[in-house]
Amino acid sequence: MNAFTSISSPADARFRAYSGCAPASDPAGSLDPFAARYGRKLPLALRAEAAGMAWSDFSATYAPQHGPVRLGGWSATALAAGRNCYEATVAVGDTIHTASEIASGPVAGMTAMMHDLGLQLEILSFHRHDLGGTHTTFILCEAGERRAWAMGLGATGTESTLRAMIAGVNRMHSDR
Repeated sequence: MNAFTSISSPADARFRAYSGCAPASDPAGSLDPFAARYGRKLPLALRAEAAGMAWSDFSATYAPQHGPVRLGGWSATALAAGRNCYEATVAVGDTIHTASEIASGPVAGMTAMMHDLGLQLEILSFHRHDLGGTHTTFILCEAGERRAWAMGLGATGTESTLRAMIAGVNRMHSDR
């Protein structure tokens, strides 16, 4: 079930145009769990960190969607002047929150919502692979003294980005 709805904006095309790293073609790609599965390399620093991991271990480590923070729904409505109204349902532990933000893009909207919920997340590096019907986003994120890579998969670039942000929040705030 896809809980994501949005109205396309020109900003989405800008993100779709960025494809990240070149396709995997070297024999060392077999050590890269993403390259072994999708034929595209992980970002260099993440590739070194994840070398030799099985796909199941990699996805459990870098894409935790069932942690203390979960995204239940997301919608976007285009407004004037390049702004959008974003609405989300976010569970933090056993508490379900509804949030809304007016922002210029989904990353800004989700970041503001996370901040309002007391969840710090700064994105230091952003990489996306568009693989036909699947989109994958990798982010290097930081909260306080903690820094970690996270991954999100989705049917759209926006969905994969939001899932990566939730994975990052779960990795940063795993003690909640």
